[in-house]
Amino acid sequence: MSGASTPAPVSRTLQPGRKPALLVVDFVRAYLEPASPLYAGVEDARNGAMKLLASAREAGVPVMHTNVAYEPGGADGGVFFRKLPGLASFERGRHPELAAFAEGLEPAPGEPVFTKQYASAFFGTRLAEALRALGVDTLLIAGLSTSGCVRATAVDACQHGFVPLVVREAVGDRHPAPHEANLFDLQAKYAEVIPLAEAERYLDSV
Repeated sequence: MSGASTPAPVSRTLQPGRKPALLVVDFVRAYLEPASPLYAGVEDARNGAMKLLASAREAGVPVMHTNVAYEPGGADGGVFFRKLPGLASFERGRHPELAAFAEGLEPAPGEPVFTKQYASAFFGTRLAEALRALGVDTLLIAGLSTSGCVRATAVDACQHGFVPLVVREAVGDRHPAPHEANLFDLQAKYAEVIPLAEAERYLDSV
């Protein structure tokens, strides 16, 4: 029937393991400053990510962060950099105030930062190797944006053999439609999309 919705494919629930880590994806000021070309209006997600980060630190699980940086001119960003002009904000030295981590989500001493040039936190970085070295089997994911770097990272986490747990209140997008559509699709095929309260209970249990 024209216009009828199609149900999501049948999928199973992924069971988290006993060795989680938290990855905070690209929570930088460029997405929170109204004057920024990348402003996304994700203040609520920031608050959720701060709560999740505090819980992960209290539980003593590994915490990792990503940011984005390009050489001047963006040659190391390839097609992605050419497609999205706002990424010029992340050229080294150009707008350090926008590239800085959001207040309250700065990496603590000993928490590694993986600098990337593309959407997935795994592409072109040593993230997978770092997680495996720590024996991690489950990856809690917070950050920005749901339809971009969060989705790409969750899909790659699945492909690398880590159980991805995308924490609903700790991820955000500039529009609710792609945010909800991508959470729907991640839950259907690649990850578990869980509420913050469930993530906190899980962290307490490990």
